[in-house]
Parts: sequence; structure tokens; C-alpha cells
Amino acid sequence: MRSSNSEVRRARGRAAAALVAVAALGLTLTGCSDGAVSPRSARNDALDSKAAAGADAGAAAGVDCRKAKCIALTFDAGPGAKTPQLLDTLKEKKVHATFFLLGKNHVEKHPDTVRRIAAEGHEVANHTWSHERLDKLKPAEIRTELNRTQEAVAALTGRKPVLMRPPQGRTNKEVTKVSKELGLSQILWSATAKDYSTNDSALITERILDQADRDGIILLHDIYDGTVPAVPGIIDALKARGFTFVTVPQLLSPAAPKPGQLYRP
Repeated sequence: MRSSNSEVRRARGRAAAALVAVAALGLTLTGCSDGAVSPRSARNDALDSKAAAGADAGAAAGVDCRKAKCIALTFDAGPGAKTPQLLDTLKEKKVHATFFLLGKNHVEKHPDTVRRIAAEGHEVANHTWSHERLDKLKPAEIRTELNRTQEAVAALTGRKPVLMRPPQGRTNKEVTKVSKELGLSQILWSATAKDYSTNDSALITERILDQADRDGIILLHDIYDGTVPAVPGIIDALKARGFTFVTVPQLLSPAAPKPGQLYRP
């Protein structure tokens, strides 16, 4: 029995609606809806621009993430009492990480550790002064939260950070505007152990290994009891899978982090 014209139209309408839903889901998953750029897209855009200009399109900092299976290890909300132990591990494993530091009770309390992070080749980044949700603050308050940590880090290392991570990953147009004014790119993540909710190092390791992927950004905290002991196993397991550990700027290279831009794998 043939379908009526009205049934055909309804079927076509359902199919069109499904395609729209899939497209919307794709925008959400890739971050296009909020203007986020993936490290891979940033690299490709930079390479296209360099190629068009006839410039050298080679990767910077000795790692070419077009060829290497790169992943960035990042730590939030430190430094703390356990950070020196973490730095010992990273030095032993020959891994460089990115540290998103808190100012209040962290940078100001552990100045020697901040200096050591920078001296040992890790990327020093900004996680605000007091971990306030920036999307709930006024522009002047956002600026204070970020700039106080900028100045504190610069006083210890001689260099202001070029990366920031908004607490809870919460950002908006005002946060983006202030970040751009202060020369800060916004960095989110693709893998998290939710280590604030558990001190089980084996569980932390399992969660990260389950989520690790090429061009990913791992989020951990060097202030919790279970995290630092988990790091050696995470590094060893991911190296065995062929991953190369890089800092966030290395992951983006040859693109330079763009102030105000939101980056998310």
C-alpha cells in the first residue's frame, strides 16, 4: 500500500528534525557554540597561515604534535605542601606540566615552590586569586581576581602568565573580555579524575586513563592526598600507550595562545 503525501511529508519532517538535533549536538560537543577552539584546530590554522605566507611551518619547542601523540598534564589550585613531591616525580619522569596557580594562600604561601615550577621548565599559569566563580563577578572584580595573581607570579618568576583557567570552567563574555585585556588565554580540559571527591589514587589513575586521548588536556589538583601518588602510574601508563607529554603552549604550537580565546579539546 502506498503512503499518502501527508505521511511522506511527516516522515521528511521527522528526518529533518533529527538532522538538526544531530547538528546541534555536534556543536555542543565540539565547543563551537561557545567559540571554543581545539588545540588541533589552532595548530592547523597556524600552519595554514604560515604556509600561505611562505613561512617555516615547523613546530616550536622541539615537539611536533602533528606527528607525536601529544597530551598535556595540568594541575589546578596549587601550589601546596605536596607540590615539591610532584615536581620530584615530573623531574624523574622527564615530563613538563602546566600549573594553574591560585594566589591567595598558595602563591603567597609557597613562593619558593612557584620559583621552582618556573625554573624547572613547567608552564606557570593563572587560576585566579581566591577561586571565585568569575562568571558571577563584575568586570572590575574579574580583573582583580586575575591581575593579583598575574602580579604575584611576575614578582616571583619575572614573567606574567599567558594562560588562565576559570574556576569550575565557568566563563562568559565579560571574563573573555578581561582575559583578553590581560593577555590571558582561557584553557579548559578533556579529562578529569574529579580528584576533589576521592583520595583513592587507583581510582584517580583509572579515571584519567579511561579519558586520555590524543591532543587532550588532563585536569588534576596537586593539593589533594590521592592525586600526587597517582601521577607516576598515570605517566608510565600513558607513555606505554605512546603518548608524549607537553605543556599547553606546546600542544597549541605553532599557534601562539591567543588572549581571550577559549581552548578546549
